[in-house]
Amino acid sequence: MWGGRYASGPAEIMEEINASIDFDKRMARQDIQGSLAHAAMLAETGILSREDVAAISGGLKTVFEEIEAGSFTFSRALEDIHMNIESRLKDLIGPVAGRLHTGRSRNDQVATDNRLWVRDTIDTLDAQIRDLQMALAEKAHGFAGAVMPGFTHLQSAQPVTFGHHLLAYVEMLGRDRGRLADARKRLNECPLGAAALAGTSFPIDREMTAKALGFDRPTANSLDSVADRDFALETLSAASICAVHLSRFSEEIVLWMTPQFAFIRLSDKFTTGSSIMPQKKNPDAAELIRGKSGRIFGALQALLVVMKGLPLTYSKDMQEDKEGMFDALQSLSLCLAAMTGMVHDMEPDTRAMKRWAGAGFSTATDLADWLVRVLDMPFRDAHHVTGRLVAMAEAQKTGLEKLSLAQMQSVEPRITDEIFKVLGVERSVKSRVSYGGTAPANVKRQARRWLTRLEKEAG
Repeated sequence: MWGGRYASGPAEIMEEINASIDFDKRMARQDIQGSLAHAAMLAETGILSREDVAAISGGLKTVFEEIEAGSFTFSRALEDIHMNIESRLKDLIGPVAGRLHTGRSRNDQVATDNRLWVRDTIDTLDAQIRDLQMALAEKAHGFAGAVMPGFTHLQSAQPVTFGHHLLAYVEMLGRDRGRLADARKRLNECPLGAAALAGTSFPIDREMTAKALGFDRPTANSLDSVADRDFALETLSAASICAVHLSRFSEEIVLWMTPQFAFIRLSDKFTTGSSIMPQKKNPDAAELIRGKSGRIFGALQALLVVMKGLPLTYSKDMQEDKEGMFDALQSLSLCLAAMTGMVHDMEPDTRAMKRWAGAGFSTATDLADWLVRVLDMPFRDAHHVTGRLVAMAEAQKTGLEKLSLAQMQSVEPRITDEIFKVLGVERSVKSRVSYGGTAPANVKRQARRWLTRLEKEAG
């Protein structure tokens, strides 16, 4: 492929380190898509004859059909997906295939393919995240009033509801979709026509190819066009944050599945057993999601390191942009599918959650709020009084609601028996009516809002 400059082929080890076809062949559809748009533009501008372009386009479609059918033979000697397709095109239509590369380079070709692939993948991930949001919102609506403990520092804090907890992840995933949408918007400029680095002397129409490929516009600087991998970094960054959210939820699922929590049950579909302990039911799907997040983070870090010292424009180091990115985004897609399945499969044990919702004096803040609201006590004073009552209950190994009125009045004489109306966990969650609070009515309203929005987006 190097023409007259080289008299011999590469060393075997050079071929081994140089070839990318083993992983970049997944961009075959995008490569042919880009070539068809480029060929059509070459015909429209008169750079190539319409007869030549008709032969090129027909040949490219045949190549794609072969790849789709699995009958295409990929060659490592041809390095990458671009040269594999061009070589097969030459077999099919003869020397005219060589005219396809007029006015472009592999540098702008790979940059275009890569953007097309990332854009397609973002669209797939967005749909998957939306499906997960819908599964969470549906379950949240069904369990809007199911009381469970809320935690800070993994210590009992205040009662919340299971539905409210699930909606927290719906919000996180909404931000993930926003980040991916932002990345998609910024990457949607077409590098095709920037050629190797300086543009081309042929009278090409870059607006035409950009429009044909669904880009908003052509990239404005030929150097940046072939040197830029911000779109990959930004997408991997958004993917990494999404993986953080999935990993955090996975950790909670692992905890909730333990006998010590026993908040949820997963069926055999998303658990595994032990080769030695017959009683075991392990939440392996959640654990694997938690583990795979590291692969996604690693791909982002690896590409940052690859790009940080490269002068403009293209260097072969940039071939390392694909393998990790392909693996990371495929891993995220798999994790999203597994998490969506687990959410549908998940059965909460509402009695177990309610039993522990009041543990750790979780209604103490409700007591303090009552002192402020009813006795007009400054909150810091109410906090102090409540702390003394907690210490009293703790010394007696009982809950706040088990203290007698006389015991409470020994700390604050103005307390009345009305105080007991705020100490139940159901009363606690129902009182949290502020916007975004855990009151069941709030949760149902927010879940319905999300479901309406998500169903509309899904068409």
